[in-house]
Amino acid sequence: MGTKVSDNATGEAPEVDPSKFTASDVAAIADRLERDDYANAFEGLNDWHILRSLAFKGSELAEPYRHLLDLEAFDEC
Repeated sequence: MGTKVSDNATGEAPEVDPSKFTASDVAAIADRLERDDYANAFEGLNDWHILRSLAFKGSELAEPYRHLLDLEAFDEC
């Protein structure tokens, strides 16, 4: 998945290009998140940020996995 997200040395959330992800890429990310299959918390957080970014950018690939993001509507009034 090295070419699908920008290389980020600052520790910030990765920059994601939705056009570079396939349904199987997103399913693999969701599967890892479901199983919590990571060597450390930062790997899981990176996958979570990728899925979240895909969802916020309107990618329908993330729609079946929105439950993993725990998104809530905010009333900022």
